Amino acid sequence: MGLSAAVAAIALAGAAGVMVAPARAADAELPPVLDVHVHAGEFPGPGMTVCPNAAQFLASDPANGKEAPFGWSGEDCTPRLYPAAPGHYMEEVLAEMKRLNVTAVVYGNPADVKKWQAAAPERIIPGTAFHSVQTPDQAQQLQMLELAFTKDGFKVMGEIGLQYEGISPSDTRAEPYFALAEKLDIPVAIHMGTGGSGRANLGMSGFRGSMGNPLLLEDLLARHPKLRVQIMHAGYPMGENLLTLLQANSHVYVDIAGLIWSYPLKEVNSYIKRIVDGGFEDRIMFGTDQMMWPHLMAYSISIIQNADYLTPQQKRDILYNNAARFLRIKAPEGTSSANGVAKNIVAAK
Repeated sequence: MGLSAAVAAIALAGAAGVMVAPARAADAELPPVLDVHVHAGEFPGPGMTVCPNAAQFLASDPANGKEAPFGWSGEDCTPRLYPAAPGHYMEEVLAEMKRLNVTAVVYGNPADVKKWQAAAPERIIPGTAFHSVQTPDQAQQLQMLELAFTKDGFKVMGEIGLQYEGISPSDTRAEPYFALAEKLDIPVAIHMGTGGSGRANLGMSGFRGSMGNPLLLEDLLARHPKLRVQIMHAGYPMGENLLTLLQANSHVYVDIAGLIWSYPLKEVNSYIKRIVDGGFEDRIMFGTDQMMWPHLMAYSISIIQNADYLTPQQKRDILYNNAARFLRIKAPEGTSSANGVAKNIVAAK
């Protein structure tokens, strides 16, 4: 079964008043939101709809040659998320961002990210990363990154997908990239958590869940004590290890992207609440892992807005203030609007 009628009603009610109301002239009246995890490239799977917070991941049998490449159950739900029209992903997501007063860190290859930035410079914080540590073009990748961060105004090194290669973030093969980030005072965003939506073994043979253990960051942080780290997906489900790392390292933050919509809602809220109850409410940053479905942004915001275990201040911190602190954003004085936020990031010294 999908979202319960009660949860769906809450989500839609919150969305109607805060997120998915009809277009309005005074978008800037909405409180600003920072989404720290959006992808510039449209992911494969055109026409794929999804029920957010699906109740379970289905078992499968390798003898079935037609099993789906993902493990989400085929349940029905309200709301159901629909992909952008082919070729209109950027356009539709940017329209949602404007309507919802969202500024986003957008990741991808520099050329793709620059297209987003050109289309909405006041709302895009550009990010890019290296492709792999197992390729011979490391010198070229490092040169590309240095130019991106020193000449082209890119602000975050991410998404760093070492886990998909079965590699620890503290692996010395990644050392030159993290050394560059520390030297340039650029934060890094590292994928750590589950992946594959229940079918990693079918399409991502290099992926290792064990490489998402947050404690694998310890050696990296010891070598680079000034490095700011964003743990993507909040290292789910390794919550206790995450809390251990956060307690020892005050410049490590987490984003709740992906996690917020791709696991059962009760589990999502329990995991976020565990981080808050552990005393780390100021390290949680909102994110979507936007890659296909424009209305995912509104839906994900509603999860935080309707979380009864969070105070109004904690909701604001998660939706905006924590990420602004992590990214060193100077908010425009005398306004709650996100307009212009992307241009007010403190330049790395």
